[in-house]
Amino acid sequence: MRLTIDKPGLAKALAHVASVVERRNTIPILSNVLLTVGSNTLKLTATDLDMELVETVGCTSKGDGAVTVPAHMFYDIVRKLPDGEIELSRDAEQERLVMTSGPAQFSLQTLPADDFPELSIEDLGYAFTLPAADLKRLIEKTRFAISTEETRYYLNGIYLHQAETDGKETLRAVATDGHRLAQVELPLPSGAKGMPGVIVPRKTVTELSKLVENEDGEVRVELSPSKIKISDGRVVLTSKLIDGTFPDYERVIPQGNDKRLEVDNASFAQAVDRVSTLSSDKGRAVKLALSDGKLTLSVNNPESGSATEELSVEYGFDPLEIGFNARYLLDISQQLESEAAEFLLADPGSPTMVRDVKDPSALYVLMPMRV
Repeated sequence: MRLTIDKPGLAKALAHVASVVERRNTIPILSNVLLTVGSNTLKLTATDLDMELVETVGCTSKGDGAVTVPAHMFYDIVRKLPDGEIELSRDAEQERLVMTSGPAQFSLQTLPADDFPELSIEDLGYAFTLPAADLKRLIEKTRFAISTEETRYYLNGIYLHQAETDGKETLRAVATDGHRLAQVELPLPSGAKGMPGVIVPRKTVTELSKLVENEDGEVRVELSPSKIKISDGRVVLTSKLIDGTFPDYERVIPQGNDKRLEVDNASFAQAVDRVSTLSSDKGRAVKLALSDGKLTLSVNNPESGSATEELSVEYGFDPLEIGFNARYLLDISQQLESEAAEFLLADPGSPTMVRDVKDPSALYVLMPMRV
């Protein structure tokens, strides 16, 4: 096998597939990327046995073949080469892959392509197509709330499922770490009706967020209770799903919060960021004191000092003091697209709901802190 390929296209594809490969592996072949050469195409495949990523790029080839090389080493070499053409050829006798770019030449150790594991794919059962921008939105607006606590493994991903809002069927994405919850939905795509609720793992979510680049296109989603496959014609990502039961998250979404606060989102985020400079690293607590038309944010840290800042807001209810983690407030603020943020509060010890004033399809729930 021999091929010539442009460096930018190869480097971009390798950046995607190499991110699937773990840096440390007890199984040597899992440190490698599989290169499969067809008719003027190069297919790159990487796996960690839980997820498989396949990306196809164009090239000029002579002869078919397949070989595996160390993924991260291969990517490091390619990205350091100058822009231009790279020639790849296989030295079967030496079991090497030879790379040539201008005056530079590299010879990489290979392992047999036949030893490279494949992620078995059964009949996935459910398939639907949706705009890439919609999938990106579901991911980006919820992924920040995914739990990193490994003991609660069923929270280590995004719960994707069919739901109903105001009598209309929706595709809903939910993530929570027990301190905050993010929920975003869109109209149920054709073909998704009856789909099982699935938990897409955190690593898979991270890879998807990198891959959905052309938001003008469409992606095809296929899934079963145990696996999900997402493709856009160039990249195919297949992943096992988390085998667990996502908690009944709707129980923690407050229904009776009757105190409404509306605040300019940018001003609020900047004020939170400023006063939280003095908060302790452990708690990051910021107190919100609400009175008629006024919000006072404050931090009191015995070790470093205190800070306060006032904002004019829309609030006409009884005075209320409540504390939140500053980092969580900022994370939610970054998801809001409109100029104003809406807070629906009850009391200092109850969950607070945050909404985007112009986007009713997204909601966020935040647990308070003692301050």
